[in-house]
Amino acid sequence: MRISMPLQYAGEAKPAVDRVVELEKVGLDTVWVAEAYGYDSPTLMGYIAARTERVNIGSAILPVYTRTPTLIAQTAAGLDYLSDGRAVLGLGASGPQVIEGWHGVPYTKPLGRTRDVIEICRKVWAREERVTHDGRVYTLPLPPEEGTGLGKPLKIINHPVRSSMPVFVASLGEKNVAMTAEIADGWLPHLFIPEKADTVWGESLARGKAKRDPSLGELQISAGGLLAIGEGEETRKLADFTRPMIALYVGGMGSKGKNFYNDVAKRYGFEEAAERIQDLYLEGKKEEAAAAVPDEFVELTNLVGPESYVRERVAAFREAGVTDLNVTPVGDDPVTLIEKLRSML
Repeated sequence: MRISMPLQYAGEAKPAVDRVVELEKVGLDTVWVAEAYGYDSPTLMGYIAARTERVNIGSAILPVYTRTPTLIAQTAAGLDYLSDGRAVLGLGASGPQVIEGWHGVPYTKPLGRTRDVIEICRKVWAREERVTHDGRVYTLPLPPEEGTGLGKPLKIINHPVRSSMPVFVASLGEKNVAMTAEIADGWLPHLFIPEKADTVWGESLARGKAKRDPSLGELQISAGGLLAIGEGEETRKLADFTRPMIALYVGGMGSKGKNFYNDVAKRYGFEEAAERIQDLYLEGKKEEAAAAVPDEFVELTNLVGPESYVRERVAAFREAGVTDLNVTPVGDDPVTLIEKLRSML
């Protein structure tokens, strides 16, 4: 297993990158840079590329609605050049709350759009011919009846460092997970409970893998949670830091009947709790919503406790097929935490 870490995008970015520089020295393999409605991801990724030497730099995620497919391909190729081949393209559909609310773009055809973006990116990077595409959402060049008629197929001017880059997709729904298993290099599931993963996603993963091109290799999975190693109640309580985040996603990311994270929580078996968390959150009772997150949900989505227990959690994630343990080290000494985790793999 490899070790990855999400960059904390809601706080100060420069100190967070300073931490990445230190953690790279003790075995951090990948840093994931999110893009929500704060700073954009590629700018921070370029800064990380300039500050580091070995760690892979992934977007987690670039929403497929906010840029054209060819711009996504150009951006990834540029980052790959600046980092000497360390870029990882993480894509996702985000959700209607952000896409329509922040970007003013209709949230339509998320699966078809994601598939088109991946196919076009791979054509751009391969640089085998001028790019054309007749897809579900995008047609390149634009058909004459939809524009001036002057569009023509083009090829990226630069020669990308790599003719193919790793593409990870953040997906949760059954059809989206199946598509991810079919065409992506990796999968970025959120709020991942390894003991329940096969029950929730096993059928979708199997359906996608049955159509998978063998040349893609095995599907990589990046998942994990908070990392804290220590004895006693003080360490165990660190996991409670994730309650507001879980409540935000399960309760506030969307509306009644249109919240992917709430659906996943229900499929995990937390139907009653998911309903209560959402009701409280949508009523503006965020602290009560966080308190309503079940202890079991908190425990199983994180790696917090004595070293022997964390080893058990690592084994559970490995058994569920996780190849990249995606952790957020908490405490006064994240460097030692990553060193200890490395010794467990």
